[in-house]
Amino acid sequence: MTEMKYGLQSKAYLSAIMDLSDKSIVSFVVGHSNNNELVFRTFDIAHQSYPNAKPIFHSDRGFQYTNKMFKKKLDDAGMIQSMSRVSRCIDNGPMESFWGMIKSEMYYLNKFNT
Repeated sequence: MTEMKYGLQSKAYLSAIMDLSDKSIVSFVVGHSNNNELVFRTFDIAHQSYPNAKPIFHSDRGFQYTNKMFKKKLDDAGMIQSMSRVSRCIDNGPMESFWGMIKSEMYYLNKFNT
């Protein structure tokens, strides 16, 4: 998940799930809060799109990914959870690279009022 500021003091959050086999984004959701609901919706869209997939689900250690409800979602879907080491963003390199590309090619080049 990444944060994007707009207007004077507003923030939007973009949550996305990437398939590491081809670097495609299989689901994404934009919201105004970086809460569990945003991550759960992103996960649900990905799982509905690929109901038979049983991937290793890798993430950083954000609170949205470390809570018991998210772990149960993964278990119920038959997925294995994997997390980056503490303070090691390089462990999540492909996703961090994607966020950097989105921000440098789209976000930083524009001013968003709403």
